[in-house]
Amino acid sequence: MNTRSMIFTLYGDYIRHYGNRIWVGSLIRLLNEFGHNDQAVRAAISRMNKQGWVQAEKKGNKSFYFLTERGVKRIDEAAKRIFKLKTEQWDGKWRILMYTIPEEIRNVRDELRKELVWSGFGSISNSCWISPNPLEKQVYDLIEKYSIEEYVDFFVAEYNGPNENSRLIEKSWDLGEINERYQLFIQEYSQKYIIDRNKIQKGLMSDAECFVERTKLVHEYRKFLFVDPGLPDELLPEKWLGSHAASLFSEYYKELAEPASRFFEEVFQEGNEISYKDKEYDVMDHPYIID
Repeated sequence: MNTRSMIFTLYGDYIRHYGNRIWVGSLIRLLNEFGHNDQAVRAAISRMNKQGWVQAEKKGNKSFYFLTERGVKRIDEAAKRIFKLKTEQWDGKWRILMYTIPEEIRNVRDELRKELVWSGFGSISNSCWISPNPLEKQVYDLIEKYSIEEYVDFFVAEYNGPNENSRLIEKSWDLGEINERYQLFIQEYSQKYIIDRNKIQKGLMSDAECFVERTKLVHEYRKFLFVDPGLPDELLPEKWLGSHAASLFSEYYKELAEPASRFFEEVFQEGNEISYKDKEYDVMDHPYIID
């Protein structure tokens, strides 16, 4: 598992709720549980600092890192999608973004494509992206971020044929492949969930082991953010496995939550000043588990 990617997972699932700030020594200790060495962690967090995801702060001889506004925004967007168990009702409209970005700023075009995929857009044709989800704010934020006002056109419209809306889905996303990925996730984690639940109930699984498994679970499940556009139920195929995978993820997560957080707090408290009576949330009432 990539060190930088694991750090994002830790910020999203833990650090964000404990003041959004962590001593690099604690971060190293946590990532040692997954086999990441000290040098790899320091290099990854330094790279994230240069990229604008986190900001460094010195206190005495200790270095702390906290998410920037950009980092908080990305983490919150991801968490809302990861822990969302039900899709929103579709308003019947499509969001359509078209652009003609010149070759001399090709890097902007490449970055924009990555951002659109992350947000859940699909490419229906060259330089034309669509989504049935209300992503107007995200689109305007991207236009402003990359200063591409003169190169883009954005529409919110209804599809009036001559085919069905499902035709647009088929042209823009490979739902069959996404469903296969969900099937693999369900096959692997259904068995792991049963085994770990029995271990926890019998007291045979340590807090550290629960921390590792919960973090791996979130880390693996969040990969669907890059492939699943989160389409409304009305546009999904009949045998869609995304909802099954979401329910499995939620149940497994709840089983691991409390002991995993105990381990995190133990490591976190060693190098970070925080009063746990004032901590921001209860692990059994995770703010991102949206019913």
